[in-house]
Amino acid sequence: MSPTLEVVLLWTAFAGAHLVMSALPVRGRLVALMGANGFQGFYSLVVLGLFIPLVRVYFANKHTGPILWSIPPTPLLRWTMYVGIAVAFVIVVGGFMTPSPAMVPGAPRPRGVLRITRHPVVMGTALWALMHLIGNGSATDVAFFGGFILFALVGTWHQDRRKIATNVAGYREFVAATAWIPFTRPGAFRGLRELAPAVAIGLVATVIVRHFHSAWFGG
Repeated sequence: MSPTLEVVLLWTAFAGAHLVMSALPVRGRLVALMGANGFQGFYSLVVLGLFIPLVRVYFANKHTGPILWSIPPTPLLRWTMYVGIAVAFVIVVGGFMTPSPAMVPGAPRPRGVLRITRHPVVMGTALWALMHLIGNGSATDVAFFGGFILFALVGTWHQDRRKIATNVAGYREFVAATAWIPFTRPGAFRGLRELAPAVAIGLVATVIVRHFHSAWFGG
């Protein structure tokens, strides 16, 4: 089996496990069988047991397979990636610093990172992956980083539908007031200005990861 196909199959299994176990009929039966905490533990073990092999296979075979595209590493390309990754880190950090709207009674007023996207952690990760796709056109790279983007789109769409279907208080209004794809609604850049701590942490993280990238992740 080619490494690219192996990455694709592991991504399919990972995403499929998420979608199947979070589907209302399956989730309801598993929670009834295991309890809420037992379900969360089982869910975490399954997805982690698929994600770790996915990362291992990719890092053992990165930059292999047919070259689907190749963009010269010009200063413009590098700075586009640096800026995009910095923004991605800021969005992810902002997401971890913001309470989940599903846990807040009523329809929370979008502020900070929620002005950018209602799914900051997942969509920030997708932006990080998109920046890596620009400069990495080998088949295994495209399969690995492209998987993050497809998973983000499908997973967040499914999550929105599930929360609306289960009548999470105020969530329908929250969806109507916020962006799915980052920076696609007015006020997104105002949200960045409201994220001073996250911006600082995200920029520091970008500098650290860039400095140690070769030592930690290779070329």
